[in-house]
Amino acid sequence: MLRKTAGEILKKSPNDVVVLSAVRSPIARAFKGGFKDAYPEEILMPVMQAAVRRANIDPGQVNDAMIGNVLAELGFAKTGRMALNAAGFPNSTTFHTVNRQCSSSLQAITHISHSILAGQIDVGLGGGVESMSRNYSTRGIPVDVSPTVKESPIKDAPDCLMPMLQTSENVASRYGIGRREQDEFAAESQRRATEAQRSGRFANEIIPIPVRSISAGIDEETVMIVERDEGVRTNVTAEKLATLSPVLENGFSTAGNSSQISDGASSTILARRSWADARGLEPIARFAGTQVAGCAPDEMGIGPIFAIQNLYKYLGIENKDIDIVEMNEAFASQSIYCIRELGLDMSKVNPNGGAIALGHPVGATGARQVATLLSELRRQDKEMGIVSMCASTGMGVASLFIRE
Repeated sequence: MLRKTAGEILKKSPNDVVVLSAVRSPIARAFKGGFKDAYPEEILMPVMQAAVRRANIDPGQVNDAMIGNVLAELGFAKTGRMALNAAGFPNSTTFHTVNRQCSSSLQAITHISHSILAGQIDVGLGGGVESMSRNYSTRGIPVDVSPTVKESPIKDAPDCLMPMLQTSENVASRYGIGRREQDEFAAESQRRATEAQRSGRFANEIIPIPVRSISAGIDEETVMIVERDEGVRTNVTAEKLATLSPVLENGFSTAGNSSQISDGASSTILARRSWADARGLEPIARFAGTQVAGCAPDEMGIGPIFAIQNLYKYLGIENKDIDIVEMNEAFASQSIYCIRELGLDMSKVNPNGGAIALGHPVGATGARQVATLLSELRRQDKEMGIVSMCASTGMGVASLFIRE
């Protein structure tokens, strides 16, 4: 693995991968929120269009698009290509999807960046979309697994099927993270998100989305505009959260201290710096690198610890070099443990709240975090930020972005 130094990653190069835009939809509550009647492509199309407009380029200049998706049928491959064409991109813009669970859209950004670095393309779109309203079941779908896997003497193989809530409880019990601490963390996430929403901090990154709305018992469809994140709850306290029952018996994880099931989309335009410079385009940031790390499937939430540590080694940086960390709040338990083990300054982690308050449309979350990070770096006039998250089956992913 090549190693860099902190000084090297701050030097600009014609071959840098720069970010020309990073936008997202509002995040809607699954099953009963603003996107409950929308197909994922309906949420994604306006976001892709806005990403191109913000970048001041034409759709035809985008060579390749990659969208992260976890739950949709056929991996969103066919309807995703339909959405791309319907959004005004020509047939010359190619399309593909990726599924690395909760890190899917960050992986899409990484793959597009690597294609640019390798010289395969000059401009690409990386993003994600998820309609958990249409494709997620809380009832639990039986998984057909071969007897060889089911009966494997290697514990980690069947653990890949473990429900995410159980992995949260494993982290809490193994690393001494109590219910009160988890509820306090969740209340702080809601407080920060409430403050950010009230002060308009999300306005620059959110694209209002027109969607169909179907009322029960009424044949007519109406069109409504979704403009705000729906999961943010004002006046939430640890005391109020303490009244919620845990999902698993004798557990600590509740609907209040876990990420919300949500719908949403996100898109980022990336380009080679020399290509952008030749056209007088102003980058808002640059992609510095991604690292992925594995961990035990039954405590998958601790993956960001190892991914961020790998990122530090790869790029020659330390905690003190980082201004903001956007870490996905899959559960309060794993978030607390990751922050503690990495020695992060809590004031720098999710300053505008995380997925406990905002929601977690799994395939879209990574690029959503990028949009939030870059907006906040600009607001604070800071330079370096990390986006990281855990992923089902035992992985962590972390990427560094540098504001221009």
